[in-house]
Amino acid sequence: MPKGSEELTNARRDEIINACEALYKTMSFKEITLKNIGDITSFTRTSIYNYFRTKEEIFLALFEREYEHWNAALNDILDGSVQMTADGFADAIARSLENRQLLLKIMSMNLYDIECNSRQERLTDFKAQYGRCISSLEACLEKYFPDMTEAERQDFIYAFFPFMFGIYPYTYVNEKQRAAMEAAGVKYKLRTVYEITCSCVKMLLGG
Repeated sequence: MPKGSEELTNARRDEIINACEALYKTMSFKEITLKNIGDITSFTRTSIYNYFRTKEEIFLALFEREYEHWNAALNDILDGSVQMTADGFADAIARSLENRQLLLKIMSMNLYDIECNSRQERLTDFKAQYGRCISSLEACLEKYFPDMTEAERQDFIYAFFPFMFGIYPYTYVNEKQRAAMEAAGVKYKLRTVYEITCSCVKMLLGG
C-alpha cells in the first residue's frame, strides 16, 4: 500500500482511471457509469466522488494520461537523431501515434461536453498537458526543419492537431459502419493510423 496521503490519493485516482480504461474497451462512453467503475474497483459510487465529481472528469484524466504518453514519445524523437528528413520525420510521428489508439479514440468523442462537465482545475491540468504536446512537436519542427519560420510551424500545428481528431474514425470501422457504407455505395479504403498520419505529415511539410 502506498505511503503518504498524496501517494495514496494518486494510487486511488489511477485505480479509477484504469477501471474506466478497461470498461472503454468494450463499452461506449454513454454506457459507462460511475456504478460500473465502482463495480470493478475497491470504491463505491459515493467514494469515487472524493476523487472525481463526474464521469467526464475521469475520461478527462484518462485523456490527459494518454497525452502524457504521447508527449514522452515526442520527446524521444526530439532527443534522437541530430538530423532528420521530411520522410524520416513523418515516419517517426506516425509511429508515435500508431500505438496510441486510446488517445485517438477519445479524441473522436464530443470533447466539448467532457470539458464543460469537468471542474476548472481539472480542465486546467488537462490543458497544461495538451500544451506540452504542442510545445514538444513545435520543438521537433524547430530542430529538424530550421528553415521553417515561426508562422510555418504554427500553420503545421494548427493543421495537424485538428487532423488528429479525425484519425480514429477513418482507421477503425466497426461492422455496422462498414455495412452502412457498402449499402450506401460509398467507396472507401480503410487505412492504418500509420499510413494516414505519415501522408498528412509529408503533405504539411510540402513533400
